[in-house]
Amino acid sequence: MEKYLGESIPKLGFGLMRLPRNGEEIDVVQVSRMVDLFLERGFRYFDTSWGYPGSEEAAKTALFDRYPRESFVFATKCPVWAAKDREEAREMLNVSLERTGAGYIDFYLLHNLGDDRIRFFDEYDMWDLVSRKKREGVLKHIGFSFHDKAEVLDRVLTEHPEMEFVQLQINYADWEDRNVEARKCWETARKHGKSVVIMEPVKGGTLTHLPPEAAQVLREADPDLSPAQWAIRFAASLEGVVTVLSGMSDIAQMEENTSFMRAFELLNEKQQEALAKVRGILQSMTTVPCTGCRYCVPGCPKQIPIPTVFEGMNLYGIYGDKEGAAHGYGFQVNRRGAGRASECVECGACEAVCPQHIEIRERLREAAEIFDA
Repeated sequence: MEKYLGESIPKLGFGLMRLPRNGEEIDVVQVSRMVDLFLERGFRYFDTSWGYPGSEEAAKTALFDRYPRESFVFATKCPVWAAKDREEAREMLNVSLERTGAGYIDFYLLHNLGDDRIRFFDEYDMWDLVSRKKREGVLKHIGFSFHDKAEVLDRVLTEHPEMEFVQLQINYADWEDRNVEARKCWETARKHGKSVVIMEPVKGGTLTHLPPEAAQVLREADPDLSPAQWAIRFAASLEGVVTVLSGMSDIAQMEENTSFMRAFELLNEKQQEALAKVRGILQSMTTVPCTGCRYCVPGCPKQIPIPTVFEGMNLYGIYGDKEGAAHGYGFQVNRRGAGRASECVECGACEAVCPQHIEIRERLREAAEIFDA
């Protein structure tokens, strides 16, 4: 097994995706205070993307303009599937450098590989571009963020061994999830000797709002640990992790997360057992028993992303997080050719091939009332 990147980087990273706002504008004053506290407490890794509105500009004001460049580690990403053409895709790096004034980027990521988005990175020759920019010294380390199954990750890493690290969605709730495959993806990355940056360790904040039965298990196991601490320490306890990103959105969250991660300790066996019990509770609360096999999708005349719809329903049902569920649902159905739950024509083709015998038409009607009303 190769050594992992950034062994000197503290295990908490500042994700600049959910920054505080004053109305529609990012609250740069509060972001600057958050940056100050983050650095004062010994943390150094900042993560953003070309595609996070206003985030790179906020990083320039709150970070690059106020601190020596060598005093922190900076990561950003290029979501080339959002570009209108090859030229715009290959210009994303230059735009990020201009917005931030970074000079160079420590960790540069091809953003959100998975599904049909992977082809854009191939068609626009992004693999060759980032490799060349690394040789030129503009990029220190190159990798990609990933949302798909472990089998796809294995193929990408086999085809592109030049990638040094992978950013994965990992949290204890998704560890054995059939759709996310967090454990399998982590194992695949390590099999290829790749370092791992972890995103969504608190599952978009939902793991701070556990159902009462699950919360009670954690309180009994260790009443001194907050829900956020359980989640972030689980992720940071994994082998080969560069850092664990937390999308902190106010100074209070920054205060809490940096306080317990300054003296980070691995979870012990008893604590791991408690999280496994919580995971079982959450899985038992799943409202739609969809395994994400996608047998239902090809025959749908409206191309409704049925497994994604059900994933959103489960997220809402377990955690009560309608906003997060609606965001994921909206991202999928707004893609080219995807239909909304309310567009179901009730032909029944999906139910005919569903191995779990889910009453898909009825469940889509429920989803339409939740997400399309």
